Amino acid sequence: MWFEDAVVYQIYPLGLCGAPAENDGAREHRVLKLLDWVAHIKDLGADTVLLNPLFDSDRHGYDTRDYMTVDCRLGTGEDLKEVCDAFHKAGLRVVFDGVFNHVGRGFWAFQDVREKRWDSPYKDWFHINFDGNSNYDDGFWYEGWEGHFELVKLNLRNPRVVEHQFAAIRSWVERFDIDGLRLDVAYCLDPEYLGQLRAFTDGLKPEFWLLGETLHGDYNRWMNDSACHSVTNYECYKGLWSAFNSMNLFEIGHSLNRQFGSEPWCLYRGKHLLSFLDNHDVTRIASILTNPDHLSPAWGLLFGMPGVPCVYYGSEWGLEGHKSQGDAALRPALDAPESNDLTAFITKLAHARRQSPALCRGSYRTVLLTNHQFIFERAVEGERVLVAINAAGEPFQAHFDAQCGMAVDLITGQPHDFGGGSELAPYSVAYWKCER
Repeated sequence: MWFEDAVVYQIYPLGLCGAPAENDGAREHRVLKLLDWVAHIKDLGADTVLLNPLFDSDRHGYDTRDYMTVDCRLGTGEDLKEVCDAFHKAGLRVVFDGVFNHVGRGFWAFQDVREKRWDSPYKDWFHINFDGNSNYDDGFWYEGWEGHFELVKLNLRNPRVVEHQFAAIRSWVERFDIDGLRLDVAYCLDPEYLGQLRAFTDGLKPEFWLLGETLHGDYNRWMNDSACHSVTNYECYKGLWSAFNSMNLFEIGHSLNRQFGSEPWCLYRGKHLLSFLDNHDVTRIASILTNPDHLSPAWGLLFGMPGVPCVYYGSEWGLEGHKSQGDAALRPALDAPESNDLTAFITKLAHARRQSPALCRGSYRTVLLTNHQFIFERAVEGERVLVAINAAGEPFQAHFDAQCGMAVDLITGQPHDFGGGSELAPYSVAYWKCER
């Protein structure tokens, strides 16, 4: 499928477009601001745009009021269609965020239950007990998502709930021609529901991509032929920054081999997980790295490792943001995209990956691993690429069997001679495409 070769660009529209934190009911056409980002995303080398929640909600988008109506803080359905059409015209695929495990207290069906209680035809859309009470004094108890009672858990075993959600997805395809969905908290969704969703979307549009948000455990539970095509690789996310902070590249090396190595016990060979250095829920990579010189090798590792790399808006020029300062610090309003040397470097990485079948779909093999250096091979029939990382502040002379004499660095275009060893510059990354 197309996503195997993709480079994803993630945007949190309510943040980037400067929407107020609370839904004030005032319609502003803020989503049109994304039109100013189309050329930047294309030039960066991305080919897919992931848009976090867009539809009517109480506050942050994950507390949905209505799946069918664009959040008034962002504008209208016509505005969103104009944005999606612009992305598609530029050759960019569009993926929406699907929040199907729970809704906000302002969700229209939950409001009906609050008003009519037992007499509401929607009382079975939720997990409700009329013998209890909520911390909002509703006169009934209900299940919230992981103890957050502003997020009301849906009863996804109720066929009417599923039908309503699937009707919304169909409308998103018909109105906005979306190419896939990110499934929020997919780890909370039952396998039966995921199976229904996969069968529905497989028949909705060719190669419709389902990306599940997962954190821990065996991702194969949510990523298989009857569930998501891909999931978020939080296991490697942690190693991608902490391996540099601790100057212990064995950490990320172990995770990559555990996931993609050739041994029979390796978990995800041949699968394409979403890889990222940061997103709307975690501290920005430019803030969490203790040594700013590690930004380039960290980005190089992201684009060289197995998986589908994702860039979160602003991080391509080193935007900072700490989770300790709240979600708003991670989802800032920005006037316009920026570019600097880091942006130019990431652009080279994206173009190197896009032109290399080995970097997109190749197998994984560790070639050399120390605390400060890491070389691994990505290979498909007819192409081998060696990804070389040096996290140290001094040059390193690497001696290993490259199985050939010469290569070309896909990042710089310069030839590389393996004879007599390979010198890795300080804080460097190379993608050596081998002559054979």
